[in-house]
Formats: sequence, structure tokens, C-alpha cells
Amino acid sequence: MGVLITGATGLLGSKIVELCLQKDVSVKYLTTSKEKIVSKENYQGYYWNPYTNEIDTDCFQDVEVIIHLAGSTVSKRWTASNKKDIIDSRVLSARLLHKGLRSVPNHNVLQIISASGISVYPDSLTRLYNETETEVDDSFLGDVVKAWETEVDTFFGLNIKVAKVRIGLVLSEKGGVLSELKKPTEMGLGAVFGTGEQWQSWIHVDDVVRVFVYLLKYCGEGTFNAVAPNPVTQGELVKSIAKTLNKPMFLPNIPKVAMKLILGEMSYLLFSSQRVSCKKLVGEGFVFKYPNLQPALLELLK
Repeated sequence: MGVLITGATGLLGSKIVELCLQKDVSVKYLTTSKEKIVSKENYQGYYWNPYTNEIDTDCFQDVEVIIHLAGSTVSKRWTASNKKDIIDSRVLSARLLHKGLRSVPNHNVLQIISASGISVYPDSLTRLYNETETEVDDSFLGDVVKAWETEVDTFFGLNIKVAKVRIGLVLSEKGGVLSELKKPTEMGLGAVFGTGEQWQSWIHVDDVVRVFVYLLKYCGEGTFNAVAPNPVTQGELVKSIAKTLNKPMFLPNIPKVAMKLILGEMSYLLFSSQRVSCKKLVGEGFVFKYPNLQPALLELLK
């Protein structure tokens, strides 16, 4: 099987590449940097630029599945230009893949698996969300996911199976939210944001990677929540990190107003609450390696 990956050098992409190669899946990838084009056995890079509408359509040759991960990080100050980049990087890249495929009438692509986010679900302390939810969060991130998924849905028109993976809070030893929470906690300065009651639907990075490869293997389609079966509150998450690192927590909770002064609108990331169900994925036969937070943290923070 041949797979084409966008965002292949990122946190998730690099691990998905690794797992695909272990399973003898031939990997092609798209990059906006010509210096990052590598040519090895079962691993070949191709140039594209979603902002200038350029794509080397040779990338589609012998490819049955596209894994679409490309998108600018949301963890940067939400200025008007950064907001535009966050949305454009997702929408324009999906649009260029679609346009490129249309220009190759004899392609073999059967499926696209696109990253998405649970931030599409409305902020709530009480609701439990599954994939049938139609209400969208009235925030910038809600707008991002809606625009992203709408663009990916255009692949239905090419008679291609579409799978959208709504990813929760990814816990990883390299980068991401865990690194940011770990730094102050290691210095004994860990603290809960706001009331700490907001839900954090988390997932271990290795499980996210396995979800993508699982959907590739079984040609899954539809929307899937990639979150561990046991979400926790923000307070529980921060306290569990402190416990795993054997560090005290004595600082008072950090109020929302303080973080808004520091981070601006992006502080929404720390205070929004989404309790999300993964029952659909489990029903499809997926088995989580890290269903519970404490073992996941022990593995990542060892």
C-alpha cells in the first residue's frame, strides 16, 4: 500500500511515518521546503505550496490513502494575521490536494484521513459529546474546525472515502501542552487554571498515531473522536502531572482574567471544556494502549 502524508515532519506526522514504514507501507510526503525533499526506499518527498497553488502531482502515483495533517499551530497569539494563517493553512492545503487529484484522472486514491479537532464541540462542563453532535462552538477554534472539515468533505465528490479524526489534547514527551505544563511544575510552580473544573479530553500521542494507521488499515470513513476513554478535569490533569514528577502544588488557581492579559484571546485554549466520547472508535475495534491518565503520564514523564 502507498500513502501520501501532509505535515509529515510534525509531531504526529513523523510518528505516523515511522509506524507506516514499520508496517511496510510505502510513504510519500508533501513539503513546502525543497531542502526537506528526501528520496529513500519507501520514503519520497514532493514539493507543494498551498499559498501559491503549486503541487507536484507525481506525489499521487501509486497512492491509495492520503493522510492530511498539515496546518499551522494554534498555539500562537491570535492576531488577525495569525488567525488567517491558522485557517488558510488548513483550508488551502485541503483545496490544493483536491485540485491536484482532479488533474490526475487515473489516480488510485480510495481514502483521505484528515486531522480535525474536538474544539468544534461547544464549551460545556456538563455535556458528553459524540460524533453526531451538530452544534459548533461559537469560538475562533469552532470556526477553524468547521472550515477545515467543510473543505475535506469536498473529497466525497471525487468518490473517495473521507475519515475525519477529531483529536483531543495530545500528550507527548516532545512539545505540545504537556511540555508547557511540565516546566513550571518541575520548579514547584504548577497551578490550576480557573476553577479547574473544565474537562480535558486527552490522548497519548502513540494512541493518536495508532488511530490514523488503524483507519488506514480498515479503510474507515466518517468522523471519529480521537480521545482516551477517560477524560479528566484540568485540575486533575495538573495535579496528576505534579504527582508523577513528585512535585508539590501550593500556588492558588490562576484566574481567567490574568491569562487573558498574558495570552489574549488564545487563553481560551486553557479554559474551554469539552468532555468527549470515543465509543465510536472503540466500537470499530480500536483498543487504546493508554486508556487512563496516570499510566500515560508515567510513560511520558519517566
